[in-house]
Amino acid sequence: MTDPIFIPSEKQIHDAHLTHYINWLNQYKGLHFTNYESLWSWSVNEMATFWASLLDYFEVIFSGRFERVMSKDSMPGISWFEGLELNYAEHLSRHAELNPLAIIYQDEARFSKKVFWKEVLEQAARLQHLFESFNLVPGDRVAGYIHNGVEASESLFASIASGMVWSSASPDFGSATVIDRFRQIEPKILIAVDQYQYGGKIFDRTNEILEICQAIHSIECLVIISSNIGKYQHLDLEVHQWDQLSKSGDLRFTRVPFNHPMWIVYSSGTTGLPKAITHSQGGMLLEHLKYTHFHNNVKIGERYFWYTSTGWMMWNFIHATWLAGATIILYDGHPMIPDKDVLWKMAEQESIDHFGTSAPYIHSCMKDEIKIPNLPKLKSISSTGSPLSAEAYDWVSANFSKKIYLWSMSGGTDIGTAFVGGCPILPIYKGEIQCRALGCDLHVLDEDGGECEYEVGELVIEKPMPCMPIYFWNDADGQKYQHAYFDYFPRKWRHGDWINITEHHGLIIHGRSDTTLKRYGVRIGTSEIYSALSTIPEIQDSLIIHIDKDSGDPWMPLFIKLIEGHKLTGELINLIKSNIKSKCSPRHVPDDFFQVNDIPYTLSGKKMESLVKKIFQGVEPGTTSNLGTLKNPDSIDEFFKIKSTMN
Repeated sequence: MTDPIFIPSEKQIHDAHLTHYINWLNQYKGLHFTNYESLWSWSVNEMATFWASLLDYFEVIFSGRFERVMSKDSMPGISWFEGLELNYAEHLSRHAELNPLAIIYQDEARFSKKVFWKEVLEQAARLQHLFESFNLVPGDRVAGYIHNGVEASESLFASIASGMVWSSASPDFGSATVIDRFRQIEPKILIAVDQYQYGGKIFDRTNEILEICQAIHSIECLVIISSNIGKYQHLDLEVHQWDQLSKSGDLRFTRVPFNHPMWIVYSSGTTGLPKAITHSQGGMLLEHLKYTHFHNNVKIGERYFWYTSTGWMMWNFIHATWLAGATIILYDGHPMIPDKDVLWKMAEQESIDHFGTSAPYIHSCMKDEIKIPNLPKLKSISSTGSPLSAEAYDWVSANFSKKIYLWSMSGGTDIGTAFVGGCPILPIYKGEIQCRALGCDLHVLDEDGGECEYEVGELVIEKPMPCMPIYFWNDADGQKYQHAYFDYFPRKWRHGDWINITEHHGLIIHGRSDTTLKRYGVRIGTSEIYSALSTIPEIQDSLIIHIDKDSGDPWMPLFIKLIEGHKLTGELINLIKSNIKSKCSPRHVPDDFFQVNDIPYTLSGKKMESLVKKIFQGVEPGTTSNLGTLKNPDSIDEFFKIKSTMN
């Protein structure tokens, strides 16, 4: 058995929220647990008791009463806590007196400001007054085409507080991408910013806003974050300026049924119209109370940062740390411009306690040998978006002056949280996610549905969680929802990750199961290939796929983006082959090697292996996807050109 790279101290364990919860279960419920694994087993075997306990432990504010926790045991189509009415936003500001600082904002131009809860509540009240003037009722949609700024957070808060359904898109999305999303949900109010900064450049979005408003006929009101609103006055709707909204009274919290929709997030939309994934007020509240306290160990007055945008579910999630009394840190701009260490400098400047980012960002810091400043307050680094390599664990251990938690987590847009992630009372092992989250009945199944926990297989959830979508918007018969999660293993949620459970009850994710490499009967996750390549300094990024040719012969090409000034030489190819042979297996040495200028990513930072795979399976240009969902759509042209030379 390998040794852990981090063991929490007795004080860290004693002070953890999770320890307090275990002691509370002992004192008030007569339950005794010897370790985390026994607690997890209870949470999934006695699910109704577990989820109901959170209402008591967190002193959730609600009206009404419930007779049962779940309407049924099998998925999908479950209602939770029928009879209860509550409001997620009512819990976000509960700790405002103890921690009056709500937001610290900074952008890449070095502009920064602090925003206190008093200001957030006042601006939310102005928005609520606007909603009422348009006769909006709970369940109506409010959409934001908006940057990662204070205005977006205030809009989210006001919408949820009023019982509206919030949905957002980042201003770097093209108008067609936004229209594909928002037209499905028919928002009545659009809150928009008509310019944003990224990578040292200012991008004007006036035309995009005009196109969105003209294409989505449900929009009755445009709230524009701009000092020049005259260019929108010709639209057949009311236009209001953000900083000129009037106020009428204090903010009120509208309690709605537990299963009432709260926000809509979207699948990537790379293979068709994005799915409008709808989460509930109560489901998100219980899940986020659980995760931010027990798994992220966030405490009142701490400062929580995640590098994200309003188009990624982690933007929604960062606001959940308000439930724990945190101050959220918003950064708007490029993560490595003007300096490659700009985020770490901000972490030092703002005394950040919890630093969240993506695995590619950490891997990039490794490649660029970023010098980390002294961060005495930092308690954790969290990573998601793609698997975190074992080498990244070594980098964190070597580059931080004190031992901190490294919490890799995985879940996503579908659930607005993580299935697997951190645990402040457990040791950390290199390359492993620490645990299955409480209440998450996660198992590993083979292709035939058999249990194979300690082997690599499909990540499957066998029992319901309240954070699962209540439905997809505009999916009246539920067929899209059924097909997305339950067709492969009936009545079991197949998430699409390729995973195994370790001897420490930790987890290793090997990539998406639909892009898993299978050669000569052996399957291997793409993340293992990328890990093997991560130690080669000339390689900046890479992408690998495996397909069967028309002849039936297997073919596995590797596409490589090199550091500027380097070429794909025979010597470098031999080094790549050697690394993959030693770290994976000789069977997984690629058949062909191609140097490319860029690797395609979605706007939320996911590497598009499945899209490239479709190209080499013969999908015609223009039919692969809505390229507006890609961060770098021009990168796709190169793959089509490579494919055309092979015909």
